[in-house]
Amino acid sequence: MRAFHLAAALSLLAAPALAQTTLRIGIGADPNVLDPAQSGSFVERVVFSALCDKLVDVGPDLQFRAELATAWAWAPDGLALTLTLRDGARFHDGSVIDAAAVKANLDRYRTARESRRRTELRQVSEVQVVDARTVRLVLSEPFAPLLSVLSDRAGMMLSPAVLPMAERIGENPVCSGPYRLTRRVAQDRIEMEKHAGHWNAANMHADRLVFLPIPDNNVRLLNLRGGQLDLIERVAPSDLPAAERDRRIRVVAGPSIAYQTISFNIAGGPLAQRPMGTDRRVREAFELSIDRAIINQVAMEGRFTPNNQPEAPGTPYHFADLAAPARDPARARALLRAAGHDRVAFTLKVANQPMETQIATIIQSMAAEGGFDVKIETLEASTMVASTVRGDYEAAMAIWSGRPDPDGNISFWLASDGFLNWGKYANPRLDTLFAEARAVTDTARRQALYREAAGIWMAERPHMMLFHYRWFWAMRAGVEGFEPSPDGIIRLAGLRLPR
Repeated sequence: MRAFHLAAALSLLAAPALAQTTLRIGIGADPNVLDPAQSGSFVERVVFSALCDKLVDVGPDLQFRAELATAWAWAPDGLALTLTLRDGARFHDGSVIDAAAVKANLDRYRTARESRRRTELRQVSEVQVVDARTVRLVLSEPFAPLLSVLSDRAGMMLSPAVLPMAERIGENPVCSGPYRLTRRVAQDRIEMEKHAGHWNAANMHADRLVFLPIPDNNVRLLNLRGGQLDLIERVAPSDLPAAERDRRIRVVAGPSIAYQTISFNIAGGPLAQRPMGTDRRVREAFELSIDRAIINQVAMEGRFTPNNQPEAPGTPYHFADLAAPARDPARARALLRAAGHDRVAFTLKVANQPMETQIATIIQSMAAEGGFDVKIETLEASTMVASTVRGDYEAAMAIWSGRPDPDGNISFWLASDGFLNWGKYANPRLDTLFAEARAVTDTARRQALYREAAGIWMAERPHMMLFHYRWFWAMRAGVEGFEPSPDGIIRLAGLRLPR
């Protein structure tokens, strides 16, 4: 009996360690770099949600809400934004998140050679420390999208101690989120543990996180159904019927501001000199060769929303009168002949994921009837990003996860200095319209500006949007507290594993 009580006591002492929980999340790709300044892919934003807090966040209603900043106010002339910082927030190394730290991060994003955030923060001319908890962003001109920008990577705060690492920050991103990085094995896993000093630690119910990159949607789902994962992102529409029938798991659907697009290389190097890049008539013929509704029905089980614009139908900056042209292969072939071509061959680069590959195959088949010989090249996510950034492509399919402000859904792709303008498209009038739209907050005025801009880029077609997503996540039955968000990001606050 005495031995039994001793064993029971030892068991109780060990209970806290045994009770620690690990949340295993399956993601669609391996992040390229864990540095908000250099980041360029959607999956990195999913990981950053655990790793790096932002100055402001976006709620399920797409309204801004407090994160590291608890309050903000615009100057009457729109030329300054003042942020009040959360009291007691700390980085993973224990240092305080104060105005000086925020200034150091924003100055790096604005000026560092390696930063892809420079364009996003171009209108910020100075960051001022008012006091320890107050920072003021001074603008060279009114900039309506600024809060939207600060709700993404340009608002993510890292410890000033690691900022001198510059391009190598991704090796050791000492950040400010609810979880801190403990180990990364490229192409295999990203491991984190709970940051006990986080301001919202009481609402984080997993002790450890493991992100597992699994590009194949079906394999990701099979791992969830087999119990190797607790939560997965982006369930493929073709997998939904089986997932919805499986009582071991639960599917959660939500609206999305994300969309799929095809970028054409207009002036980004030697490959831009081919017919797809040099002649807008060829790009128009390509659009006439495809049918977005057929793509949605065949590849996505009719679950998504065919669309030729960066804003979803029914939202303030979607223009119903600028609908996509009906499919007309005969007219497409006539346009090619007028442009001096019997047929046009080009390579379409796509991410190495089943749905994207299927979409590309459908496009390949339809476009053949319009006079195009499409070669499909599939690439891993990081290779794909590197290829497009250096202009090594003719056409590339990409997902844009969407932003609350319309500027963040189009200008990054098409402004002459846009950080995602891989194809180096440039139109001075379009640049002017984007600049004017950023400087005003009145919805009717902005609508008029974006409507004129849409007329320009839709005619020249440096991009061709295909559809808006609908988000589908799946998780083990019994997982509680998951809240879907239109931006597709997994937010961990309140999420609990099965008891």
